[in-house]
Amino acid sequence: MTVRCGRDPLGRVVSMRSALVLAGALVVAAASLSPARGEGAPVVVLDPGHDLRANLATEPIGPGSARRKIKDGGGTRGVVSGLTEAELNLAVAQRLRPLLERAGIRVLMTRTRTAGTSMGNIARARIANRSGAALFLRIHADGSADRGVRGTHTLYPALRRGWTDDVYAESRRAAAVVQRELVRALGFPDRGLQERSDFTGFNWADVPVILVELGFMTNATEDRLLATAAYQRRAALGLCRGTLRFLRRPLAACR
Repeated sequence: MTVRCGRDPLGRVVSMRSALVLAGALVVAAASLSPARGEGAPVVVLDPGHDLRANLATEPIGPGSARRKIKDGGGTRGVVSGLTEAELNLAVAQRLRPLLERAGIRVLMTRTRTAGTSMGNIARARIANRSGAALFLRIHADGSADRGVRGTHTLYPALRRGWTDDVYAESRRAAAVVQRELVRALGFPDRGLQERSDFTGFNWADVPVILVELGFMTNATEDRLLATAAYQRRAALGLCRGTLRFLRRPLAACR
């Protein structure tokens, strides 16, 4: 069988089908870019994790790596609310976006609806890379087999020469600032920060990147709260304050 090839937006040789899928994702994301509030306004990429369907295809965990991971396992679901993680992530991102725009930030979203198969984590990272984002903010919620587990935590890339050494320090700083503001806003237990070397979306990022876990949807208390508009707004406010503190910009828009 003959496989037609093309090149992705970064010049790497890929199958024509892969090139078309990635190009489509970039077009959708570009369409969601908010107008600039002034020349040189920083870009923040909001990445509401997952989508309607999981993507069990695999991709390299980092550039040039032989190790592969599935693109997207699909996320968790609320044990009380029945809300999917993908829906929660997007709801918070959509509340956060106007807050950041009001602060003069250009906002790019990796998706604006929950309606298809997840694009995978390399594609998400490439959207952030192409935009030259000041921060690639990945929004998630957690799950556990132990329904008593609670709390908010923030992940950032472990130091890996050739992959994350250029973004490690700023990612770690962003994680600390955002975690502090998010815990303050939500009032959930503080589970702290965690370095991860096995996140594809971290290893392919060339801009500062963090992943927030708002709370545990497998915990009845946190699930009930996160399913409400009030707590989704709290999450957005905490993420807004953390992002603007990281960017060293005034917090007045976060209200």
